Amino acid sequence: MKVTHVSIRPTESAERAGRPSLTPELLAATGARYSRNNEGLEAILSRIDPNNLDKSVDGIFRMIDYGHQSIADMAPVAMFIDGLTIWLAYLVWSQVPTAGGQESSTRYLKLGSADLPDGLELGIAPDLQSEWTILMDQALAAYERAYDLWDRFALENPDATRIPSALLSDPSERAQKQVARMRRNYAFDRARYFLPVALRTNMMLVMSARGWVQLAQWLLSHPLPEAQYLGSLIVSELGLSASRLLKHATAKSSTALGHGDEMEAAAQFEPSSELSLDVLPPTGVSDLAPSLKHHDNRYAYFGDNLRRTAVRVSWPKMAIAEIRDLNRHRTGSKYCPPKGLGFYGADEEIPAQLEELHELNSLGTSMTDRGSALLAEHNVAFPYFYLLGSQFTFEHTTTADKFIYEAELRTGTGAHFRYAKHLRDALQLWYEQFPTTKGLVLEGSGEPE
Repeated sequence: MKVTHVSIRPTESAERAGRPSLTPELLAATGARYSRNNEGLEAILSRIDPNNLDKSVDGIFRMIDYGHQSIADMAPVAMFIDGLTIWLAYLVWSQVPTAGGQESSTRYLKLGSADLPDGLELGIAPDLQSEWTILMDQALAAYERAYDLWDRFALENPDATRIPSALLSDPSERAQKQVARMRRNYAFDRARYFLPVALRTNMMLVMSARGWVQLAQWLLSHPLPEAQYLGSLIVSELGLSASRLLKHATAKSSTALGHGDEMEAAAQFEPSSELSLDVLPPTGVSDLAPSLKHHDNRYAYFGDNLRRTAVRVSWPKMAIAEIRDLNRHRTGSKYCPPKGLGFYGADEEIPAQLEELHELNSLGTSMTDRGSALLAEHNVAFPYFYLLGSQFTFEHTTTADKFIYEAELRTGTGAHFRYAKHLRDALQLWYEQFPTTKGLVLEGSGEPE
């Protein structure tokens, strides 16, 4: 695993315009000075010695505690994380919903054995090493078989892919390359459920030093060795740009105890069998349609009654493949006890001639059950036995405007077929409660990109 801090340079246009550029700590210190002095930016910057930036930080900001988290909020930091597992990337995203960033996508990339770390790196116990290695090999073989089956099916049944007929009939090289890409993505979307979450991925994040410190605390306090290692790498890299803001970047006993409580609760978790949608509008408000009258695209205006309406939606079973996407929505709180609840392998998409996929799904079910059994034994390495098709309960608490935006985005053009279904199901419950909003919510058809 590797973590790399990347500094942000001023643009040539900004330099030509004579605009200042500051290190992350100088930026935080300069902003903090505003709370204790109204002298303005130029007066503050006049105290900076370009030949001794570290001394300048102290000179500007002697009187305020550098460990204060509101100060760390003003120090932007970008890091690139290479070689963490898909599972750990999911956990990281769950802790940083407001961060900007990206992750390597299983919808557009083919993964394989070269992306699988050694089990010892992940903390797989010696007595489980052989079993884990065999299961990983079986899962990756199932992924290859599933991809080949779906790829062949897409070639033989172009209508099933929903690729526009105009593209299919266009003989130009450009059109045919686009068709090949869309057909490949169709197969990736359905085969990816057999990928182990122990495979390596890459991600990048941009957030404040405060966000990095809080993430480091959480990781360093986590029982997974991989999480602790990532936390230590983050602290090391953060020291390059915000060393004075690292005061709280350590393991916390309360967080470690909380991790233990959550693991115990997950082992005892009993899921609901029904999708639920709880909505709490403002007192006295029953019709939310007026809040959508100016809403002509998913980024457009939402009325204040929607913005004031609390929403909690809970899917009883969702594959981690889709949870990873919905987990990255930037509002509210997410709840996902990691107890496997069966396996999803695009069953409803399986035509008769692809009956072989049913056989592969049994492998996914047995691996999910194995992960859950290890959770019950409090073996911290239990997640590494799961696949992307392993299902969990997933709950999102947010506000109605953000829920509708998510539903419109995840059913729109390019939407993955499965999370489009999850959001359509939730919208049906929404329409039952607020029928006048049907037609005003811009629900999409999930057509291919």
